[in-house]
Amino acid sequence: MSEKKLVLKQPVIVEGKYDKIKLESVIEGLIITTDGFRIYKDKEKMSLIRAFAETAGVIILTDSDGAGFQIRNHLKGSIKGGKIYNVYIPDIFGKEKRKEKPSKEGKLGVEGIDTEILRKAFEEAGIFSDNNVSEPWLTKADMLDDGLIGSEKSSMLRKKLLKSFGLPERLSTSALSEVLNRLYTREEYEKKLKEVKEDE
Repeated sequence: MSEKKLVLKQPVIVEGKYDKIKLESVIEGLIITTDGFRIYKDKEKMSLIRAFAETAGVIILTDSDGAGFQIRNHLKGSIKGGKIYNVYIPDIFGKEKRKEKPSKEGKLGVEGIDTEILRKAFEEAGIFSDNNVSEPWLTKADMLDDGLIGSEKSSMLRKKLLKSFGLPERLSTSALSEVLNRLYTREEYEKKLKEVKEDE
């Protein structure tokens, strides 16, 4: 028996039509495509996205490659007010069935990700609970103390930590802080960080 679809009141923004098709098997709700970089010039669609962000909020789900993060950052920069939920897929290397060869970075896009992983990504993004109002427990000072920023090894340590949490390696330090504060506890973070450091 197939699992019940996740019902969302917020529209989900994805890159292309194949991502949309994949997502329709996981969620019940509105899915908006950016049509890749075309969103940069589509003022009408951008106005619609802003209107949603100011009411129900919007969910951004892009690929975990460079292009996906460019589109995500463009959307975030263009939505000044309103609520944005970021859903991230992990870096999984492989090739989509319909493609002859892997993408430039060799990572699977949304369309190639297993439905269970997609469900989990939505469930972990804080969309279904508004525990997002809790005080952030991980600050920039903590990240500095823990070696995640401010040293030569910081970048490598962040990449290893992101990988251990199943998050894309391209997350910025501020996005890393936001995701960890929203999805995990200090105890979970400290445990993972210890494991990653011991593994060096």
